[in-house]
Amino acid sequence: MAKTAPRRQRRGSAWYWKQTDSWYYTPSGTKQRVALFDEEGRRIRGQANKQAAGLALARVQVAAGFKPKSKLAGTSTVVPRQWLVAQVCSEYLQQCERRVAAGSMSHDHRESAIRYLNELAGYCGAMPVSELKRGHVASWVESHTNWRSPATRRNAIAIILAAFNLAQSEHHVRNPLRGLKKPPPQPKLISFSAEDERAIYAAADKPFRDFLFAAIHTGLRPFCELAKLTAEHVEETPRGMLWRVYSSKTKKTRKIPVRPEVAELARKRMLNAPKQSGVPIFANPQNKPWKKVTGVHRFMAIRRKLGWNDDPARKRYSTYVCRHTFAHRMLSGFWNGGTGCSIEVLAELMGDTPKVAFDHYGREWGQHYQEPLWTAIAGPYHP
Repeated sequence: MAKTAPRRQRRGSAWYWKQTDSWYYTPSGTKQRVALFDEEGRRIRGQANKQAAGLALARVQVAAGFKPKSKLAGTSTVVPRQWLVAQVCSEYLQQCERRVAAGSMSHDHRESAIRYLNELAGYCGAMPVSELKRGHVASWVESHTNWRSPATRRNAIAIILAAFNLAQSEHHVRNPLRGLKKPPPQPKLISFSAEDERAIYAAADKPFRDFLFAAIHTGLRPFCELAKLTAEHVEETPRGMLWRVYSSKTKKTRKIPVRPEVAELARKRMLNAPKQSGVPIFANPQNKPWKKVTGVHRFMAIRRKLGWNDDPARKRYSTYVCRHTFAHRMLSGFWNGGTGCSIEVLAELMGDTPKVAFDHYGREWGQHYQEPLWTAIAGPYHP
């Protein structure tokens, strides 16, 4: 029986030469054989190292300003013969720009997408999507030894998956990363004590103090919800004040009641931020919404002023801990005589799903989760 001829490598891809046990590529328009090298400058050897060879070729093509061949469709539209990783990244970043302009995406998400996708494009941007494997992305993530937090790796992978999901849904480009696992979310179990809260207020100026007070007592996301709240979002009812809160993170609006002390503060501040003024209720000293970068620097200054940077727990405090403090206090009954609320109630107040609220807070802080476990093994608790 005649031997089956070996399958030819697709034009423009890396190829293996058994005689030298090495990987090569052939530059377009030539018949040259050019060896491929890893990031350490070592020649890539071994037939099993096809993935490493593909990445090496992608780096070569990126460095050479590689652009895919294209053809005209009609009279003006250029259609690529095959999608590259860099094109997927570019399409997603363009959508980010459009959504930020429309107010349906936060600036922080766009900045994170720019950072991660530009890095990925530099790593393997010239690789055809059809050749990309989950292992490529996993190797890229593992190469960032400074990404110590699982949350950083989780965010990077989530953005990359979003980019390839968009390419599949909008341009019918098969997503080769389906099934790529993200690190599990890590609960953020730190909150302010009452003593810490008083110290923070004493170290802050009045506009930032009012902002932090409202954040701790409502649990709103500081910069994409609370900072944008205006008098138009406030409703007075016989039972008290309600806020209509829109989140640019979840793209949903919810209506929540607020505690009497928060309602009183809001009424005072609305004297300088009435309806149709465009001024946020909890504005900064310039009557503008607080921005995340400003809030971060303000809180860092508070930590330095209070000498908390050397404290192993307090050095982790940030503006976002206000939201965690609200969750902790609601679940523990801090404001309700020791009777904690349920996960479902907390989720509605905070604008999360019950699963997210449980994963982040309920397992450690939720009485409605822990008490049945104690009752099952030891009976009701009698302090």
